[in-house]
Amino acid sequence: MITDRRTEVKRVLLAALVINLSMTGLKLVLGLISGSLAVVADAMHSATDALSSLMGLLTNSLSDPHPDRDHPYGHEKYEAVGALAIAGFILFTALEILITAGERLLDGLPALRINGPELFLLLLVLLFNLGLASYERREGRRLQSQLLLADARHTTSDIWTTVIVLVGLTGAWWFKVNWLDVALAVPLVVLLLRVCWQVLRANLPWLVDHIAIAPEAIHEQAMAVPGVLNCHDIASRGVLGQRVFIDMHMVVDADDLPTAHRITEMVEERLESRFGPVRCTIHLEPRDYAEQHITFRGAHG
Repeated sequence: MITDRRTEVKRVLLAALVINLSMTGLKLVLGLISGSLAVVADAMHSATDALSSLMGLLTNSLSDPHPDRDHPYGHEKYEAVGALAIAGFILFTALEILITAGERLLDGLPALRINGPELFLLLLVLLFNLGLASYERREGRRLQSQLLLADARHTTSDIWTTVIVLVGLTGAWWFKVNWLDVALAVPLVVLLLRVCWQVLRANLPWLVDHIAIAPEAIHEQAMAVPGVLNCHDIASRGVLGQRVFIDMHMVVDADDLPTAHRITEMVEERLESRFGPVRCTIHLEPRDYAEQHITFRGAHG
């Protein structure tokens, strides 16, 4: 059964958009008041958070899981495309931080106008981001939304950005060492690149139709159904636990179509009970078509 969770995902993304816009404005004001390029860069990071939430809202409206004439397999891959766009925003943020650090070095590390109230406001921003990331991650897992999980990773990267900026500015204020926030830019960029890679690794297999379930596991479940004599050329794609498409060739112990059809229905029911939502295409074949090779080998197999 197809479950459309887009309304719930939209509610989460709207909350994230409002919070990210508020944090962007607050950080930008703090950056301009203090003269800290690091805080301005952090504000730009929050701006990409807001942009990714907006992109998520647009993507979510397109990712209808129900098939139609032009999209017989549904529209869910739009969600993965949106997640990849978020990865692009994260990469952009990492590059911007490096550029900002370079500009500060070229400017001779100008003195910062930072004190306790500004640092307290940054700490408040950090707490808001912690709450938002936790909320998006929890809802993403509950709704099985790759889009929300990707946005949660981006929000988490903003947490690390704010932590590093906060530590650097506190050191610069307390010890009068202005280069601390610039020195901390390098580990910050490494953290952002790691998050970018995590988003890519989670979504690229979905877009390129990488195997979703090992053919041996599918074969084991199918052969456990009474009446199945052989199944081969097994292929699968999709996201396990969310939506998987399975193709297989099968030989059944039946001489009439109604009985053969009932056996294939039992196979589909067993696969769905074991692997979650699946859509099976089963090709029935004569008994002399039975093969020992269970996996799909393609033209070069």
